[in-house]
Amino acid sequence: MTDIANLASTEAELREIAQNFQTFAAQATAVNNAAQLITNALAAGGKAIFCGNGGSAADSQHLAAELMGRYLMDRRPLPALALTVDTSALTAIGNDYGFNAVFARQLRGIGRAGDVLIGISTSGGSPNVVAAMRAAREMDIHTIAITGTNPSPMSELADVAVQVPATRTNRIQEMHIAAGHIICGLVEAALC
Repeated sequence: MTDIANLASTEAELREIAQNFQTFAAQATAVNNAAQLITNALAAGGKAIFCGNGGSAADSQHLAAELMGRYLMDRRPLPALALTVDTSALTAIGNDYGFNAVFARQLRGIGRAGDVLIGISTSGGSPNVVAAMRAAREMDIHTIAITGTNPSPMSELADVAVQVPATRTNRIQEMHIAAGHIICGLVEAALC
């Protein structure tokens, strides 16, 4: 059997993760504000719409499922969806309008004033998520950006920006799903 890692390296990684989460506590107000924005939208009959690419697409689907299904309690479904799941729409829009339009075009078709768009991106600069956030603003759809620590187009466009304190993609993603889970728990507790 080959030794694949040394214990000191693993311990260092775990300490780094723990330190990131301790620093992340400074974003508690932004996380609460994001949950409040979603809660207000859902209470008024709107829906939560998520988008992102790659791992952020997976997070979008995961968090939409937590709201539509259940997070911690049995309750009514909360209207949520991810713009990342319809491969026919994604490929048709990408082919006809370009990949940068795949989320904005869908949002223009299903979004309504009073909804909330949650864009997730480790860089905060994904052109297709930025385009969706711009479309949301034109449509009076509230916006939440969940990004890394660096200033970005998404954080500047958002009504609420949750900027997790990391610059490496894997570390950002670890905190994104934690932020999303906290948000889902707060929304669920407020509405059910």
